[in-house]
Amino acid sequence: MKLPAGVRAVSALCLLLPLLLAGCRRQHFPKYPANFREFAYITNGGSDTVSVLDLVNMRQDRVIAVGSSPTGITASPTRNEIYAVNSGSGTVSVIDAENNRLAATIPVHRQPYFIDVDAKGERGYVANAGSNNVSVIDLAARRVIATIGVGEAPGLARISPDGDSLVVTNRASGSVSIVDPHAFRVRSVFTGCPQATDAVILPDSSKTFVACSGGHQVMVIGLARPASPYESEHRDRLLDFLDVGQTPVHLALKPDGGEIFVSNFGSDTISEIATGANEVGGAYNVATRPSGGVVSADNSTLWISNFSANTVGAYSIDDGQLVNTINVGDGPDHLALASNGFVLLAVDTRSGDVSVIRTISYAPDGTIHQGSLFTMLPVGRHPNDIAVKAFRVQ
Repeated sequence: MKLPAGVRAVSALCLLLPLLLAGCRRQHFPKYPANFREFAYITNGGSDTVSVLDLVNMRQDRVIAVGSSPTGITASPTRNEIYAVNSGSGTVSVIDAENNRLAATIPVHRQPYFIDVDAKGERGYVANAGSNNVSVIDLAARRVIATIGVGEAPGLARISPDGDSLVVTNRASGSVSIVDPHAFRVRSVFTGCPQATDAVILPDSSKTFVACSGGHQVMVIGLARPASPYESEHRDRLLDFLDVGQTPVHLALKPDGGEIFVSNFGSDTISEIATGANEVGGAYNVATRPSGGVVSADNSTLWISNFSANTVGAYSIDDGQLVNTINVGDGPDHLALASNGFVLLAVDTRSGDVSVIRTISYAPDGTIHQGSLFTMLPVGRHPNDIAVKAFRVQ
């Protein structure tokens, strides 16, 4: 991979003049216990591999051969395992994170694109776009235990935190299927969401918000809560359609669940949604073609990737303004934060690398900067998605 001239110059200075440039000093990175491990896993759709990046030592650890055209990837919340979806071969690869080796391959159906795992780490849910269904995987037994028919070309299947609702976005049919994951059946269907893509579910599992990327709206659905004292909440129900920008492609939920930030790819803006009131607070210009986003653990900063501008922006949520823009690789899309929030990773889909950004850095005069490029690590061809796993070895 050939770095841009500006990035090469910064890297050279960091290597040759560490005493002069305090912002490049290694001691500004956290100190980890000897048994601490943290890795980032990137699916490379053009290489049929998963790249493993060592986030403690900031280097590529290895490359793992998986199935054909890997796309979605996620980490288990309870096991030291990673699950990569192989769209071309209709399988899910299980990676042992302690050894970073392929542990199993689970057949699903045609053209799977996305996998989510429940909070207990027991079941995986795979949206199979080519089969119009969802595969339910027993992750301990490494086998499919149910197949649920949904709408056309499902691209995402997301399980609620309480495990009682599975939200499936059907891109081709412009609909959302709400599945009962215990009974393995569709509970409700909501139409009118053209090219339904991304979805988020509030931490209390009360609502889901779905991006209708074929238009300019976000669909809001109230999820059934049988134990609620209000009879109207005992069933799934359409609550609203919220007007945002053109071509909303991604929803970034604050960890506290209070707000959602919508990446409006077609209008170069982000929209802010107050989840309690189901209201759009406004739209804000960012850069060209915003695509991905992630909110810091303290709910203060939105990091947003600008696909066509080759930048990542730091947006102050409290101040309502963009505070910094960082040049990265070509075609940044998916973003992920390291477990301590000190490092932000941007997957550069066109240049085949991952940009490593320090969320906080220090200039020689002690000035604090919010966001600075530290390095760029090569991965494979056409990287798609990223998952981060941190753990301690025994």
